[in-house]
Amino acid sequence: MVKEEEGFKANVPTKIRKKAHIVPREENGIDLLAVSPFAISVCQKLQDAGYKAFIVGGAVRDLLIGAKPKDFDVATDATPEEVKKVTRRAIIIGRRFRLVHVNKGAETIEVATFRGFAKQGVTKDEDGVITNDNVFGEQYEDAARRDFTVNAMYFDPISGDLYDYHHGLDDIRERKIRMIGDPATRYREDPVRILRAIRIVAKLGFTIDEKTAAPMHYMQTLLLSVPSARLADEFSKMVLSGSAIACMELMNRYDINIPIPLFDVLKRTFGLPFVRKGLERCDARVALGKSISTSFLFAVLLWHEMKEEVAKSTGKTPGQIYEEAAKKVADSYRWDGLQSRYVSDMAIIWKLQPRFLVRSRRAAMKLLQHPRFRAAYDFLLLRASSGDASHELADWWTAYEGATDEERLEMSKEAEQQDRKERERLRQERAAEGKSDEDEADGEEKEKKKRRRRRKKRFDRSKFPKAQKAASDKEKADK
Repeated sequence: MVKEEEGFKANVPTKIRKKAHIVPREENGIDLLAVSPFAISVCQKLQDAGYKAFIVGGAVRDLLIGAKPKDFDVATDATPEEVKKVTRRAIIIGRRFRLVHVNKGAETIEVATFRGFAKQGVTKDEDGVITNDNVFGEQYEDAARRDFTVNAMYFDPISGDLYDYHHGLDDIRERKIRMIGDPATRYREDPVRILRAIRIVAKLGFTIDEKTAAPMHYMQTLLLSVPSARLADEFSKMVLSGSAIACMELMNRYDINIPIPLFDVLKRTFGLPFVRKGLERCDARVALGKSISTSFLFAVLLWHEMKEEVAKSTGKTPGQIYEEAAKKVADSYRWDGLQSRYVSDMAIIWKLQPRFLVRSRRAAMKLLQHPRFRAAYDFLLLRASSGDASHELADWWTAYEGATDEERLEMSKEAEQQDRKERERLRQERAAEGKSDEDEADGEEKEKKKRRRRRKKRFDRSKFPKAQKAASDKEKADK
């Protein structure tokens, strides 16, 4: 049941701060060179049109601690329609709270109108979760409506002044995350703030204020009312943030769960060396400014289940075994909020693993040219580092990738010789167990005949006159 909220007096500090503490440019220490020129341009256009406009939220927080902001948001007293008139290439989005996305090339600036709390129009469900929030207000109201003090500061890139309503600058200096207003009420408004607090603390290395942390555990049941797509998005942000290990350690410390299957998998497997190494490698890539493949990370999280499915299959080729196992694992989960290509790419990473064992010239070159070779190769290296695959095999592919064509040919010849010796060793072991070489040879000969029959049936040119003629023309041309 949805009800209309009369106001937000209970959701903000008892004493509403209407006046900000203004910290001038020479004192706040924000480097304008670290600010997006496009974000500055958006603020300039809005101010030139007579509106207030500030860079706000996580970008200001990151600028103050010397970190590079991932993106830039702008807050203004202009309505979405007014923002669209002032800026170019702008679109209004959102239902719960309307926003404007202003685009330039690959960069998008999200512009939000100051939110208010003293007017009608906001609706909540029976649990207190906000379902409609298109209520505009003053800047001080917008500050009180924000979640944490470190996210409630406003930076004017034109004047260089910082506007701080709730001592966010002090909390940054104390490296502390503190909720604005009553934490229980604010978590009830939006339960995802529990996960956001964890993510910010993990990313910045801060601590959570005691009053802010106290209700998190018992109020996490409200996450059950959050759409699974939104929870999946928050989960992705956690594991791709560059602080996945820290996030999971904090989730365990405060005993917080995300009610989606993928988080259950991560919680069960977090102690496994393979999964932990995978998360550490992803965190290290983010620290170096490199991108992370979402499909690679999901392949890491579900690899133990993939191996279990592979172990159940017998009497088929490795390719068939991995194909069927990947399908079973992928089909056993709901992927709400995640693009289907992530799931398909995850399956490809798995299915390429047995192909690393075949190092003949043709097979190796074909694998090297596969579009997903890099992700599958990195996965092989991760398996080798955790004892799940041969170090020798991983080293061979590392050398093969960087070799010349002549060197690759020689490497494949040597690998084929080694593989023949290995097959001979296995035949001898089976013979020692009571299986004769003749039986083995007969089995191999039968298998060869089957393959020849299949090839003949598949490529019988008499059934395809055009193909037969083309082959004949090619033979004549060769002569």
